[in-house]
Amino acid sequence: MYRKFLNARSPLRLLEKGLHGGLGIGNLGVVLAGHGMGKSSFLVCVALDELLRGGQVLHVALDQTVSHVRAYYDTVFEDLASSTHLEDAAVTHAEIDRRRSIRAYPPAGFSTAKLREAVKVEAETGGRPTLIVIEGVDVSAADRDEIADLKALGEEIAAEIWLSTASEQEHIQAVPAELGRLEDLVSVVLALGPQARGKDEIALRALKDHDNPDVSALHVSLDARSLLLVRS
Repeated sequence: MYRKFLNARSPLRLLEKGLHGGLGIGNLGVVLAGHGMGKSSFLVCVALDELLRGGQVLHVALDQTVSHVRAYYDTVFEDLASSTHLEDAAVTHAEIDRRRSIRAYPPAGFSTAKLREAVKVEAETGGRPTLIVIEGVDVSAADRDEIADLKALGEEIAAEIWLSTASEQEHIQAVPAELGRLEDLVSVVLALGPQARGKDEIALRALKDHDNPDVSALHVSLDARSLLLVRS
């Protein structure tokens, strides 16, 4: 199966119909989920979607080692390649490795200033990232100025930035208060949660879509294993 088939089944493709073309360069997106609901898998799928389209990705992990994140990419990619019969999987995997960088920080040791330094190094050695994913951000404790600086960084380098954060709720129906104070800085908020139809599917719902006041129709079902769109 061709790479474009994987891109077509990325959760971002269907949501782009409502998300004004997607997250957009220079914007921040946040995915919320309860523990074990697939935040890491979602970010990896977002990153793989960008990589399969020829982009450059910087993956930042605040609670994992570089080797753990790399192994997670390998596992997710192998699952995707196997389930979709991806042609030239070894070649594609090698290309992805060349255009993806992983950096790990302790949660208390991460800052936008350090990310700026990392982006500068990446631009000089491997290529400027077109997508940055940051795994394990504690939004409830996030400093507003840091988030504003993070958004400014995305604008400066023309990159999209996705963050993941944990929620104590399984079924997230609205933007939580702790994120609401940052709502003017965050363009898109998505939530992962259990799907009523069964444990083999996960629900992905938009809670915020730029300035669109009605997000009621922006929801899709994802395969619980691959995080790809469920085909109807």
